[in-house]
Amino acid sequence: MKGGDVSSISPLVSFVLGAAMATVCVLFFMSASPTRRLADISAFSSANATNDLRLASSDSHNGVADGNAEETAAAAEVTASPAPAPAEAPSPWGDLEEVLRRAATKDRTVVMTQINAAWTRPGSLLDLFFESFRTGEGGVARLLDHLVIVTMDPAAYQGCQAVHRHCYFLRTSSGVDYRSEKMFMSKDYLEMMWGRNRFQQTVLELGYNFLFTDVDVMWFRDPFRHISMAADIAISSDVYMGDPYSLRNFPNGGFLFVRSSAKTIDFYRAWQQGRWRFFGKHEQDVFNLIKHDMAAKLDLAIQFLDTTYISGFCQLSKDLNKICTLHANCCVGLGAKLHDLRGVLDVWRNYTAGTTEERRAGKFQWKLPGICIH
Repeated sequence: MKGGDVSSISPLVSFVLGAAMATVCVLFFMSASPTRRLADISAFSSANATNDLRLASSDSHNGVADGNAEETAAAAEVTASPAPAPAEAPSPWGDLEEVLRRAATKDRTVVMTQINAAWTRPGSLLDLFFESFRTGEGGVARLLDHLVIVTMDPAAYQGCQAVHRHCYFLRTSSGVDYRSEKMFMSKDYLEMMWGRNRFQQTVLELGYNFLFTDVDVMWFRDPFRHISMAADIAISSDVYMGDPYSLRNFPNGGFLFVRSSAKTIDFYRAWQQGRWRFFGKHEQDVFNLIKHDMAAKLDLAIQFLDTTYISGFCQLSKDLNKICTLHANCCVGLGAKLHDLRGVLDVWRNYTAGTTEERRAGKFQWKLPGICIH
């Protein structure tokens, strides 16, 4: 070759050889340290991501960037935090479970009554109800510690809180004004009775046994002694035939003990359905109509309480040495109930003040006749 040709080729050859050697070195380095290569790639990616976040932050702050990596990481952690758990929906029954828990015995049993404003006025039924416990015998007053008073209106709730520990305000959506006296079998009266029945079912569903007592029941001795351990339901009698497990007895729902179980809850569901099957009937009448079928279907033990001990104006016990409770049943009107129950308490006070000999001799008897008592 000529000298001029060699000089023109040499630069090209040098370039090609140099590039080839550089490529060989890079490939040798990367194949010799794959872990380092991945780490370098990761670092590069992270660096670019951090730069992107810085740029975005800088743009959002009109070009002012703090360049603080710790703040960037903290911002990422905040973004990744899980959303707070949704708050539990409030119970439709408000503080009912708390009231029941405070009042219940160790076996989850409560005594319950239900009142409105008409029955909480001074000198009205609630005063007589409490007095009967205070003048009762055999420690019956201690049962007040387990009494839940269910109130139907704000005035009754306030009146309850002034005199008792365990008060519950049963809010209803029926549109009925529960403050005044409800005449027997009126539309508002039936609404109140069936609402009471549904509330009792709720107490069972919450796992509590209850002894429900109307506020016009006077308590002289502990009635639990006469409630059988075998009974799923124990109910007072308007007319007692002599056999506590005979379904021929006539029930009265104003004094009613129920154990919480699947059977009794199913019974209450059928009882509520009976409101519409026998439309216009009192809940006590519906109990009487379904007791045969439901007792057989559910294998339910229903005890009817002997009126010698758990008595009422319908079938009056005249033995003050045995009587535990006395209900102003078969008596219509608040005034009539108040009149006769005041007379009952007068006789009871004289009885408790009497000597053992006077008691045994039967010296003390109810004042008969009254407006309803006979």
